[in-house]
Amino acid sequence: MSAGLSGTVGTAGAVGSGTTPAVTLGTGDLAPVFVRLKLSLLRNGLRQSSGRTAAYVVSVVFALLIAAGQLLGLILLRGNDGAATLAVFLTGLVALGWAMLPLFFPSGDETLDPSRLVMLPLRPRALIGALLAASVVGIGPLFTLCLVLGSSIAVAHGAAAVVVSVVVVPLALLVCVALSRAVAAANIRLLTSRKGRDLAVLSGLVIAVGVQFVNFGIQRLNEAGGLSALDPVADVVRWLPPASAIGAVDSVSDGAYGPAAVQLLLSLAALAGLLYWWQRSLVKLMTAPDGSTVAAASGPARKESASGLGRLLPEGRTGTVMRRSLLYVWRDPKTKAAWITSLAIGLIVPLVNALQGNGSIYLACFAAGMLGIQMYNQFGQDTSAFWMVALTISSTRDAYLELRARAFALLLITLPYSALVTVGTAALLGDWRALPDALGLSFALLGAMMATGALASARFPYSIPQDSGYKNVAPGQAGLAWISILGGMLGGAVLCAPVIALTIALHVSGADGWTWVVLPTGTAYGALIAWAGIRLAAPRTASRLPEILSAVSKG
Repeated sequence: MSAGLSGTVGTAGAVGSGTTPAVTLGTGDLAPVFVRLKLSLLRNGLRQSSGRTAAYVVSVVFALLIAAGQLLGLILLRGNDGAATLAVFLTGLVALGWAMLPLFFPSGDETLDPSRLVMLPLRPRALIGALLAASVVGIGPLFTLCLVLGSSIAVAHGAAAVVVSVVVVPLALLVCVALSRAVAAANIRLLTSRKGRDLAVLSGLVIAVGVQFVNFGIQRLNEAGGLSALDPVADVVRWLPPASAIGAVDSVSDGAYGPAAVQLLLSLAALAGLLYWWQRSLVKLMTAPDGSTVAAASGPARKESASGLGRLLPEGRTGTVMRRSLLYVWRDPKTKAAWITSLAIGLIVPLVNALQGNGSIYLACFAAGMLGIQMYNQFGQDTSAFWMVALTISSTRDAYLELRARAFALLLITLPYSALVTVGTAALLGDWRALPDALGLSFALLGAMMATGALASARFPYSIPQDSGYKNVAPGQAGLAWISILGGMLGGAVLCAPVIALTIALHVSGADGWTWVVLPTGTAYGALIAWAGIRLAAPRTASRLPEILSAVSKG
C-alpha cells in the first residue's frame, strides 16, 4: 500500500514540476488522491475472487436495506413523544460502535493503518484531512449518515431546527469517523501485534453478549411500557458528543436555544479534540521508534521454568500433552476464540433465561454441551505441527494416552465451569432441589461429548486455516466439519439417554426425594462413557495417522 500510495501521490504532485512535490502537497491536493486510493483498494480487493464480490454485494444490499428502513422508521417516528429519546440513544450507540470497530477489526480496512504511510514524505496535519475524506467513503459512513439524518428529521420542528440540522448531520458523521480514526491511530501498534490479534478474537464474544443484552433490554422496555424507560439514560447521552448534536436540534425545536448552543459546541469541541488527538498520534507514529527499530535489551538468558499449573500436572506424556493443550487455549488465537465463545454462550443462555424469569436449571447443560465441542477435531487444532505429535505415536497405547491427556486438559476447565454455571442458574431461579440432577446430567453430557469428540477427531479430522481470522475450515472440508460436529453432538445426546431417562422417571413417578442419585450416577456414567469412547478411538487414531496428518495439513 505504501509503495502504491507513494506512486499515486508523486504522480498527483509532479505535474509541471521536476522536484519532489509530495512534501508540499496540502490537504486539498491529497484528499482526491486518498479517495481514489480507497476506491482502488476496494475495487482491487473485489477482483480477487467472485465469492468476495458476491459477499460484498450482498452485504451492501443488506446494509442499504437496513439503513433505508431505519431512515424511514425514524421519519415516521416524527412527532412521537419518544422520538427524541430514541434518536439521541441510537446516535450515541452508533458512536460507541465506531469507537470499538478498529479495536476488534483492525484488518477490516487497510486504510485504518497509518503506519503504512510512515515512509512517505507527508506531514501529519496534511494527512488528517485527506484520511478523513477517504474515511467517509464506505458502507459504514453511509449507514451512519442515514441514521443521523433520520434522527435529525425525527426531532426537527420549525425553521430554526431545520437550519441547525444542516450543520448537525455532517458534524455528527465527522465526529464518528474522527473517533474511529483517532482510536485506530493511537492503538495501531498494539492492534497489529499478536496481542492485538488476540484482542480481535473477542469480537465474537462482544457480539454474542451484545445481542443477548439487546434482547434483554428490548424485553425490559416492553415490560416498562415503551421508550419512556430510556428517558433517564437519554438525558445523560444527549450531552455526550456526537449525540449532543442531535440533542441540539431537539433543544432548538423546544425553543431552548441556550442548551442547544452548548450541545452544539460540545460536538464541535469533540471534533476538534479528536482531530488534535489523531494528529498527535500520527506525529508519534511517524517519529517515535518502536520495537522494530530499537534493539532489544540484551541480558543473560533466563531458564524457562514451569508455571505453577505445570508443576501440578502429572509427570510423563500425560502432563506434557495436558500442558501443550492448555498452552494452545491460552496462546493460539483460533483456539482461544473458540474457547471464549463457548464459555460466553454457555454462560449467557442459561443465565439470561433465568433473569427473564422463564428459564430452567436444565438449561445449564448448555454450558457442558458448548464446552464439550472443544473435544472435536483435536488434531486439526495442531494444524501442520501435528506431524511432531504423530512421530510420538507408534502404538494404540500411545494414541490412548494422547487422547486421554487431551480430554483431561479439557475437563480441567469444563468440569468446574459447568458446575459453576449450574450453581449460578440454581441460585437465580431459587431451584436448589433440582441442582443435583442438573449437575448429574451436565457431567454425563460432558463424558458423552468427550467420547464422541475423540471418535470424531480420529474419523473426521479437518484443517483449520491460520492465514484467515474468519475461516475455521479449509476449502473442501466443510462437509467433514459438519459431519464431525453435528454427528458427534447427536451421538452425545443419544449416549446421555439413560441418565435423561432416569431423571424423567424419578420426576414422573413422584420420587423427587431420590433425584440426588442422578448426580453420582451421571458422574460415574460420564466417566465410563468417556473412557470407552477414548479406548475405541485410540486404535483408529493409531491406524489412520497418515490420513489424519494429510487432512489437518491442508490449511
